[in-house]
Amino acid sequence: MVITIQTVIDQLEESVPKTEPTVDGLLFGDPDAPVRGIVTTFLATHRVLRQAIALRANLVISHEGIFYSHRPSDMPEPDSVFREKRRWIEASGLAVYRCHDALHRRRPDLIARGLIRSLGWEAYVEKELPAATILAVPRRPLKQLLPYLKSKLQLPFLRVTGDLSASCTRIGILVGYRGGGQNAIPLFEGEGVDVAITGEGPEWETPEYVRDALAQGKKRALIALGHGESEQPGMKYLAAILRERFPGLAVHFIPERSVFQIL
Repeated sequence: MVITIQTVIDQLEESVPKTEPTVDGLLFGDPDAPVRGIVTTFLATHRVLRQAIALRANLVISHEGIFYSHRPSDMPEPDSVFREKRRWIEASGLAVYRCHDALHRRRPDLIARGLIRSLGWEAYVEKELPAATILAVPRRPLKQLLPYLKSKLQLPFLRVTGDLSASCTRIGILVGYRGGGQNAIPLFEGEGVDVAITGEGPEWETPEYVRDALAQGKKRALIALGHGESEQPGMKYLAAILRERFPGLAVHFIPERSVFQIL
């Protein structure tokens, strides 16, 4: 049986409700073309795309939008960078599929579950919410949790606000852009969370809430991993799933380095 790009897409979209609008879809490539190899990644940057070609893969599955916006309708006006990337992909012959909503809409959310698996915390999951996962992990001071996260996720740095000596056991996981106040703040009192571990969110919302909580003597904390850093483990998990479903295909996960430097 020939495995086509559409075959893989059908597997990715399997069991996901199709009644809601989605940003997912095939951005480049012929859906009827046979698949020679697959690459999953957080975002199909130029470096990732070049590595995909070096690995002889012809299908790249990107979690985030490759042209600098979440929705195509919000894309900035194409400039030379945009045009060169589009030209390069078209010339390469790569197929690029955006797979965002299909992963987040599953239960459990596959992107969140990938992060939790990378941390070795699957046994500690207590509750799955639409935008967050609540865990009860072995109690430890916040200052001991930080090196654990950096080691498990191989991160060069973390951003944190909170009392480093405070004990924490109940943790809220909010991947990607779910770290804003609407999602994160209700977890502290509603779910008894000691620390929220997020990808990112507006800095004037949850971080300022935690600052005021500390001023009131409340032991609350926020750890920001970075958007890509929080979601890359989920795309690594997706690669493992695809290897099981398509054992005859080479499936690779390509991570991207942090977009920021600490100077």
